[in-house]
Amino acid sequence: MPSPLPKQKINNSSFIFLYMFKVILGGTFEYLHSGHSRLIDEAFSLIKAKGNGIVEIGLASDVMAQSKSHAVSNYAARERELNLYIADLLAKLSLPSDCYFISRLDDPYGPSVSEDYDCIVVSPETRIGADKINQIRRKKGLKELQIAEVSFVLAEDTVPISSTRIHNGEIDKNGRLIKK
Repeated sequence: MPSPLPKQKINNSSFIFLYMFKVILGGTFEYLHSGHSRLIDEAFSLIKAKGNGIVEIGLASDVMAQSKSHAVSNYAARERELNLYIADLLAKLSLPSDCYFISRLDDPYGPSVSEDYDCIVVSPETRIGADKINQIRRKKGLKELQIAEVSFVLAEDTVPISSTRIHNGEIDKNGRLIKK
């Protein structure tokens, strides 16, 4: 059953509990490539299918992004690109603009190990992190998250699209090989 949100004042007159399906995902989202799009699309498709919900996207802080093997755009630039992509997606799915928010991730797990969510969206690469999150949640007495694992998006050469490959000039954001 979806988790209840705190009581909210509706029409300045009455209080009700709203039950919403809460989805979380996270990442650095550098270059916002087709693989990222697939993860984001899945998260919003899940809440669309439930009839209501909220998506929280944890965006790696600048400090966390420094651990990447290549330079990464600053947080504000990555957040701006996410918001632009999501605005288009919400219009396509006829979802309200307030059905998501972006939060800064200062550690690998963020609020996923302490807050109330129903589902986490991951790639095969990050599945092990979701399993660890559920392990931590069990130890804390929290319910486990459903794990929605989204397959990799493959480039023309059948190797997964990644920010590192884009940074290295091998492929573009859509996985097309860059001729050198």
